[in-house]
Amino acid sequence: MIKPFEFYFDFGSPYSFLAHKEIRKIEKKYTTKIKYMPVLLGGILKMAGTKANVDVPIKAKYMIKDCKLWAEKNNILFKFNNYFPIITLSLMRCVLVAEKKEISNNFINNVFDAIWEDGLNMNDTNIVEKLLKNLGINPKIFLMNSTTPEVKEDLKKRTAKAFEKGVFGVPTFIVNNKNFWGQDRLDFALNEAKK
Repeated sequence: MIKPFEFYFDFGSPYSFLAHKEIRKIEKKYTTKIKYMPVLLGGILKMAGTKANVDVPIKAKYMIKDCKLWAEKNNILFKFNNYFPIITLSLMRCVLVAEKKEISNNFINNVFDAIWEDGLNMNDTNIVEKLLKNLGINPKIFLMNSTTPEVKEDLKKRTAKAFEKGVFGVPTFIVNNKNFWGQDRLDFALNEAKK
């Protein structure tokens, strides 16, 4: 038995994808639900005064190799997306719409897979609409709902609140008021959740 914990993520982060895949295994093994906390990585980085790995060429190059190593180690199907970076503002807002419709698990699984397994260009609205149709969702209405002032403000507030809680990058896990940053810290978060 483990305590549920918070998982702060952004679809544009390959490390969030790797953590997501491991979290789904944890949920199955311990029959628990981890609380997915959508945030905007760009907003978090701006508040923290840091740059994304993609904006630092030596880090970007390393990140590609590192993600492949972690995927291989954990038997995760992974393909570094040729369209990286994916602009995730709309997709992260869509998570909030999916939450209201109680389809967020399926939506999150499919978007992560589209980006980091299938290598799709999720910057292309036509591809996003096709994914939504395949999920049985009316893409026009769903995407329109993601642009309401309420949804926009909600994502901003969630991102700001995450930063206030000490989140400065993704993935971050919060368990028992303790932060664990990075997909390679998931084991530490899991150990804390067992206490």
